[in-house]
Amino acid sequence: MKKLIPAVVIACLLLTGCGNGTPRMSVGESCTFLNSDTFKPSGNQQQQADQIAKHYQEIADKVAPEIADPIEKMANVMKQVAGTALGDKNEAQIAELTKQNNRIGDVCK
Repeated sequence: MKKLIPAVVIACLLLTGCGNGTPRMSVGESCTFLNSDTFKPSGNQQQQADQIAKHYQEIADKVAPEIADPIEKMANVMKQVAGTALGDKNEAQIAELTKQNNRIGDVCK
């Protein structure tokens, strides 16, 4: 069963990562964490995109590597979106976010 993780759910992102000794969650713990995340951005679209990018990066630093990679890619896309005048996603960015959501869904079956 593929489950798309909403942008606000993946947000997960402000803690330090494994590089400095912080342990990561297991795959099961990561999936449970993502499904229970209640992050909700505020402000205009550009501000929301920036908040989502930061949240995603925080999450990527905590979750299992199999899940962290697609979340980091999503964070990078949202950083690009936040850098636009209106904070709008283009078709390529939407496709990339969908692709990475699907990768997470494959891991969290």
